[in-house]
Amino acid sequence: MSVTTHLAIGTRKGLWLAHDDETGRWSLDGPHWLMQEVPAVTWAVPAADATGPGATTVPRLLVGVRSEHWGPTVAATADLGGSWQEPDHGAIRFPEGTDSALERVWQLVADPQRPGRVWAGCEPHSLWRSDDGGSSFALNQALWEHPHKKDWFPGGGGACLHTILTDPSDDDRLLVALSTGGVYRSSDSGQSWQAASRGIRADFLPGAEPDHGQCVHKVARDAGDPLRLYAQNHGGVFRTDDGGDRWVSIDDGLPADFGFTVLAHPTTPGTAWVIPLVADVQRLPPDGRLRVWCTTDAGASWAPNESGLPDDYWGVVLRDAAAVTTDGDGGALLFLGTRDGWVYTSADGGGTFTEVARHLPDVLSVRAVRV
Repeated sequence: MSVTTHLAIGTRKGLWLAHDDETGRWSLDGPHWLMQEVPAVTWAVPAADATGPGATTVPRLLVGVRSEHWGPTVAATADLGGSWQEPDHGAIRFPEGTDSALERVWQLVADPQRPGRVWAGCEPHSLWRSDDGGSSFALNQALWEHPHKKDWFPGGGGACLHTILTDPSDDDRLLVALSTGGVYRSSDSGQSWQAASRGIRADFLPGAEPDHGQCVHKVARDAGDPLRLYAQNHGGVFRTDDGGDRWVSIDDGLPADFGFTVLAHPTTPGTAWVIPLVADVQRLPPDGRLRVWCTTDAGASWAPNESGLPDDYWGVVLRDAAAVTTDGDGGALLFLGTRDGWVYTSADGGGTFTEVARHLPDVLSVRAVRV
């Protein structure tokens, strides 16, 4: 049975879809949503036991799009971009009385434990849930009304909720991360939220070590232990082994501790990747060399992956412009896109990278699925 890898590439000026039927030759389709920003993409895979009229193996793609004229919304395609469904009045709308309007959809996550449920992280800082496959969303009031909200403020990219992690071992457990606000977790499906950032640096805040307010850039969950998490912070890379009670620094051995993204291997415990940048005031790869750094021991040591990646390079990989998925045999397929429009993939866990696309607009988001 043939398997195809589909890659969604959201950019500053539209969406492209890349497809590989395991030949290693990628075909590129697009642009879709030309001249609209696409900062969030996610794939919803049909249930393995789906049968009957209308049953399909084609994955459903949801995208967060933002038009300078029409504003932001969520749209979906069930035929790989052949047609699109978009609610007439916007999938995400703040309730009356909140005195807020949607600025951008930063994150979309199709809940793997609950088919039809989709989570959205948005600007201003907010979490939304859909139970109809992304056609309509409801605001999570508990996080929106959290007492810490007065301390949250926009990071350099905006007031974004950029990370949503479900827990494969506990359907009621959720984790989100905000910039700037920190990490928050829920053990009751989002009815209440607790700060979970203790130990993560916040060099820009005065006083003692805070329990919230950090500018966390991205969080990923370890494949072996759902309580083990990795975080790329505005300064520093961190790990927690208790679900966020306490974080410890794991950036010794890296050439720099700033960066935007962190990925965790989908099947191998202790393996994660980061893409270091020099500093917040020098957002460039160290020595002008784009490198993906890998740990196989949960951050005790790091090694660079460089084959196929450019030298004399001064671009950036943003927080959601990197993704990882399983190759079906326990390995990992890595993807990353740059702000100058190059997209790379690795079929050997980062050992060697090859080109998927070039000369696209700024890449904001990438996500892959194999079906």
